[in-house]
Formats: sequence, C-alpha cells, structure tokens
Amino acid sequence: MQYLAPASVDEAIKALGDGEGANVLAGGTDLLVQMKLGLRQPTRIIDIKNIPEMMSIELSAQGLRLGAAVPGAVVSANTALNAIYPGFVESLDMIGSSQVQGRCSAGGNLCNASPAADSVPAMIVNRAVCTIVGSGGSRQVPVEQFNTGPGKNCLARGEFLLTIDFPRPAARTSDAYLRMIPRTEMDIAIAGAGVSLTLDASGKCTAARVAIGAVAPTALLVPEAANALLGSTLDDTALTRAAAAASAAANPISDKRGTAEYRKQVVGVLVKRAALQAKARIEAQV
Repeated sequence: MQYLAPASVDEAIKALGDGEGANVLAGGTDLLVQMKLGLRQPTRIIDIKNIPEMMSIELSAQGLRLGAAVPGAVVSANTALNAIYPGFVESLDMIGSSQVQGRCSAGGNLCNASPAADSVPAMIVNRAVCTIVGSGGSRQVPVEQFNTGPGKNCLARGEFLLTIDFPRPAARTSDAYLRMIPRTEMDIAIAGAGVSLTLDASGKCTAARVAIGAVAPTALLVPEAANALLGSTLDDTALTRAAAAASAAANPISDKRGTAEYRKQVVGVLVKRAALQAKARIEAQV
C-alpha cells in the first residue's frame, strides 16, 4: 500500500489521479475501522491533513468556512462557533469518545454517508454547502444533496471534499440538534432531528429549517415540518404539525435497536424538542 501526504490541494488532486484504488484519509475514524474489517482495501492512501485549507476555520461577517478535516474537538473548543452555531457544534460533539473527537471531522462524518451521522442534519438546517475539488475543477453541492444512499455520496472518483461553508445566521436565529440513542453514551442514533429558527421581535417564526436523520437512507430536509412552524409562536398546534410532518417524511427500517414505527414516532418528538430548544436560545440572545 502506498501512503501519500500532499501539502496542497493541487498535490492532493495529482496524488488521487483517477481515484482508482485510492482513499482519502482525514481522521481515519471510519476508514481505518473499515480497512480492519476488510470492507475497504485501498492500494493508495491520501492523507490530506497537511493541506492548510482542510484544517482551517475561517469565520467572517459572511459566515463560516470549515476545513473538511478539522477535528471535532477543535470545533467544540471554539467559543465563537458555539455561540453562532450551537446545534451544529453539539451534533459534532456527540460523535464517539474524547479520543475519537480528536480525530473525527464534520467532513469525514458527511463523506462516510451513514444514515445516522449526527452532524449532517445539523449542517443541513444551517444551509451548509460543500466545496468539492478534483482534476475537473471545483463544484459546490448543498449538504442535503451530498449523500445519495447508505455509504454512498456524490463524490466522483478523483474528487474530495475540501471545505464546508455555512452562511452567517440572520438576527434572532439559532439552531438545535437532538438524537435518541439506546444507551446513554457512545451509541448510534436511532433518530435525530435538527431545527433552525428565526423569530421576529414578537416571537413569531419567520424562517425555519428542519432535517431528520437515522430514519431514512440519507438525512432528509423536511420543508413540510418547517412550513408548519412558519407564522407561529411555536405553540402546541404548530409543534404537533411539525412533528407529524417529520414522522410522515421518515422512512426508517426496523432492526435490533428499534422498530420503524418507534423511530417514526420518536423523530417527531425530537423535532418538537429541538424547535423549543432553538427558540429558547434565541430568547436568551435578547
């Protein structure tokens, strides 16, 4: 097996070539495990952690540009990101143990394409957009369109994820992400929900995004759930409608961790709770 550690985007593109037999290594918390299990057998490993753009956090008046390989622990320790994107930071902090946090990244969590990836619904509600690079140039893809199925994403051979861009939230906007897991720690979600809200001065919802995870082949943006919240003060009626829309959009499987019926019900409950948490965060800003 060949190991390469390019120091620039151009070097990484050259190292990847046509992508035949190559795997990109960021934190390795998924790739190395899959290799040990025999699920992946690359002939060439491209370690992208020496590329400055992959490891940078750029926060401006326009928003956040997050390198795809920035470790979760680095994001969690950033006080500015905690204040502006609290739900996203929390979602990334839920992945694995402290040791895993030192290696895992939002980009890796996205590229692995697990239906239960915690950070993906949180990125979706924050309108995050991926910048993908390869020999054919660069392109941008909204996070909700990045994954195409369990373990599958939109990356063509020879391409890799460079950065994830988050627009700056409008005034009186916040987000939240919640999940349900069978155990209290270090488990995979059986349902997850992210919500982003904007409230006017009277407390009325003027903008909303709702995304759900672990209840379909990919994380889903649910416009019907968001529409149920618009124009409301997040009263019980609006929250119940949003929950019902999320449950209706869910298409989960039954397995040893939970039945499909249970997951559909739980994801609706999580949407209600996440919406109320986002609301409380907005009210705390005043």
